[in-house]
Amino acid sequence: MKELLRSNDPTIIAFAKALLDGEDIRWFEMDVNMSVLEGSIGVLPRRLMVRSTDLFMAEAVLRDNDVDLGR
Repeated sequence: MKELLRSNDPTIIAFAKALLDGEDIRWFEMDVNMSVLEGSIGVLPRRLMVRSTDLFMAEAVLRDNDVDLGR
């Protein structure tokens, strides 16, 4: 799996997941439990991962919808 997106903003993560779902791209969200443990103050970013074979398409989908990939 490859990292597609890293963000402290839960709305960006939710938007990205909805876009990927719409394109039938499977994703996995990492660090969800870590952000809960730190008290939900937003210090630790969450990461959105996709399969290596889907990375190019996933990046294109997010860029087309003005989601900053942070790279």
